[in-house]
Amino acid sequence: MSRRIAIVGGGLASLVAYATLRKGGLEPADIAVFGTDLDPAADFRRRAGAIRQRAMRSESDGHAAAASWPGLAVRSALRRRDPAPLVATLFDRYHPTVGEFLDHLAGVRERTAWDESFVRERIRRVRAVEGGFELDGHGVFPHVLLAPGHPGLERPAELAGDPRAVHAYEPHDYADRVTVVGAGMAAATEWLNALAAGSSVVSVRRREPERRPLNLPRPLFTRRGPASFHRTGVPQRVALLRSWSSPSYPCGRAWDEPLEDARRSGRFSVVPELNGAEQIICATGFHRGFRHDPLLAKLVADHGLETAEDWIVLAPDSTVPGLSDTERTLALAGVPGQWAFPAADTLAGAKYAARRFLQRVRRCPTR
Repeated sequence: MSRRIAIVGGGLASLVAYATLRKGGLEPADIAVFGTDLDPAADFRRRAGAIRQRAMRSESDGHAAAASWPGLAVRSALRRRDPAPLVATLFDRYHPTVGEFLDHLAGVRERTAWDESFVRERIRRVRAVEGGFELDGHGVFPHVLLAPGHPGLERPAELAGDPRAVHAYEPHDYADRVTVVGAGMAAATEWLNALAAGSSVVSVRRREPERRPLNLPRPLFTRRGPASFHRTGVPQRVALLRSWSSPSYPCGRAWDEPLEDARRSGRFSVVPELNGAEQIICATGFHRGFRHDPLLAKLVADHGLETAEDWIVLAPDSTVPGLSDTERTLALAGVPGQWAFPAADTLAGAKYAARRFLQRVRRCPTR
């Protein structure tokens, strides 16, 4: 294979990286995208469908196009000939529907010719060799971006094999009595879904969730936000990443009023332990840490990479120190890239890694 750039992973972070490379002047023939599903929105579509998600938590800038402007609010206002999305975004209250977001992803996929670069293959090992990185016999690539996505659904150990239990991101309906384990965005969505279906709901959680509009504090999404984070030492950075991974969901009447009404009528309650409900929904997210991803675990073991608890230590530009130099680049995007950008598993985080990856490709004399 003659292509010089490889993106490993076929999800949203990969689409963002691909769109960024294409806008930067790279052609489809320069890039190989390795994944198992041609549709980069496939995983998101399944998970959003499972929890009946209707609107995005992200705002106007939460899109996959390479340039920040125009955002989704501008596109929506022009399409609808209605300034309401623009007014809403001034107050950080614009949230595209899931349908609008999926349409946007389909448009980016078509405009960038994603399908021309896609290779239906699961890469299981990345090895540093002379001239770049060898990918499972598919050739040597001087520049590789790893965006493997989440390593799998997290389930409480005590519910392993329990026929009452289903994960929130798996297809399911709602029983008359539902217990939801978890307290983040997926859990809050499931509380409302089950209540709307007529169920009584018990929320199992050991601490109260934080209430914030985005999944991390807003300053982390600004240009200056990562700078102070990069100045932290290893123990402090680990502590910050752990604190920011705590459950949260947005404030607002759309969330609070249905829950308060159900609480008053005895249909919603909070307990610290599991009870005897006929259905248990595990809104517990994903496994955390590179050890749960076979590709990343092998990469660390093969090359003795520096790690800090669950994270691979990265340079501020999302590259892997020791394996990236003036002639080759290995970078991480998506959730494995949190050491460089705490919100790496968001679209903003995907752009952070993608733009710095493009800069490295441009600077490399072997481009």
